[in-house]
Amino acid sequence: MLFRLKSFVRFLHPRNSVASRQVSTACGVGDVIPPISTRFTVEQALTEWGTRFKVAGVPEPQLSSEYIISHVLGHKTLNSLSRKVLTQSLSQAQLDRVWKLCHKRLTRMPVQYVIEEWDFRDITLKMKPPVFIPRPETEELVSLILADLQECGFTSRDMDTLSFLEVGCGSGAISLSLLHSLTQVRGIALDQSAEAVALTRENAQSLGLHDRLQVSQVDVMKDADWLLRTCNPVEVLVSNPPYLFPEDLDSLEPEVKRFEDRAALDGGEEGMCVIDQILAIAPRLLTDKGRVYLEVEPRHPDLIQTRLKERVPGLKYVKTHNDFTNRPRFCILQRRGAG
Repeated sequence: MLFRLKSFVRFLHPRNSVASRQVSTACGVGDVIPPISTRFTVEQALTEWGTRFKVAGVPEPQLSSEYIISHVLGHKTLNSLSRKVLTQSLSQAQLDRVWKLCHKRLTRMPVQYVIEEWDFRDITLKMKPPVFIPRPETEELVSLILADLQECGFTSRDMDTLSFLEVGCGSGAISLSLLHSLTQVRGIALDQSAEAVALTRENAQSLGLHDRLQVSQVDVMKDADWLLRTCNPVEVLVSNPPYLFPEDLDSLEPEVKRFEDRAALDGGEEGMCVIDQILAIAPRLLTDKGRVYLEVEPRHPDLIQTRLKERVPGLKYVKTHNDFTNRPRFCILQRRGAG
């Protein structure tokens, strides 16, 4: 893992200063311009922006400052910077870029969008609004899939022919992490968002995984019949679908409400609209050994088990796994009739 910060991305789930001046623009959001006559060391810039973010009520103010300034310096985190570098003055070009990016953070734009990248497990993904930002829990989902496949007895020979389908790929985090870890498998990644499809393709290309991933713009709520006709059965169906309850949307942090695609968050009634659709089509998309892996809201595992009993005879519920906060977050289901 290149870097990981659970508390920081949890928010996805300015003061006046003698060292700067704010110039208003027509859109009502000013550009913070560093003074040409003032020199800042890396440490001073970190302190300046950590303080500004704190005063402005930006979550994780110091970490925001550290990630942005580290990025401008060409590093992931401050841990790789020597004491000598921290006490050096920023060039005017570096200072201008720090001010520009930090001002974006002042608007509550997530750091992932500000620096336009984020690490997910052992890959680095490009990030662009409004495509959904992968959370740390989803890293756990990928680890769960990899471990469960081994527990199910999938051999290296099985892996050579294994295929998966991801519903709601966003940036491509799940699909690309699976392909990176399982070097022989092939996958299909779907999303209803054109921006998400484009970003997944871009990430697949930059990681050299594009030849094993088919990416398509498909809305499973509208295009289920087409999907069932055209998709060959897969061993793995995985999804981190929109699962928030409608009443929870208004309480989201500004980072989420202002910048991320609402369609990637809003799960409709009981947060189950897309989940219900996945449950309905999964039996016809899975091989005999096929499994479904879902990341859901903690109230959903019980709801899903009830749904299977009442409506979906083709699937059986295998187990629930908790996330790192010990909340029920992941569901494993299996095509009924499989061993």
